[in-house]
Amino acid sequence: MKQEEIVLNVNGTNYKLNIEPRRTLVEVLRDSLGLTGTKKSCNEGECGACTVLMDGKPVASCLVLAIDAQGKEIVTIEGLAEGEKLHPIQEAFLKNGGIQCGFCTPGMVMSAKALLDENPTPTSTEVRKAISGNLCRCTGYQQIVDSIMAASKMMGEK
Repeated sequence: MKQEEIVLNVNGTNYKLNIEPRRTLVEVLRDSLGLTGTKKSCNEGECGACTVLMDGKPVASCLVLAIDAQGKEIVTIEGLAEGEKLHPIQEAFLKNGGIQCGFCTPGMVMSAKALLDENPTPTSTEVRKAISGNLCRCTGYQQIVDSIMAASKMMGEK
């Protein structure tokens, strides 16, 4: 199949790749770049496990063709921590029980990041709305909401 050369900016680094134009962003992130924190689950944009930030907005990377992500700033879960220092959202998920099996966690964290970047002090209702596109089969969501509210507080104190 025909290959196209593209350049993707992921977590602040430009990657030059030769890919088939039909490949999705989640496939390229995981299979070509080895960024396996972004999960591939439903492959239909329904579960939120593959959520990444594209120009600061949460998107289902299973619905975005990699070729269409050129010229955009893409941030994955791997792009949040600074070396060994976790991002406050990641810390809050650990401290507040927002992680159980962990499969939904990267997408939840990325949706939370987009929310807190736009609204640093959301209400719990606003948090629930922001993560409404992310499905979790383990937690019942309360610990996730608590984690995001705690992250909001932590980030406000810095």
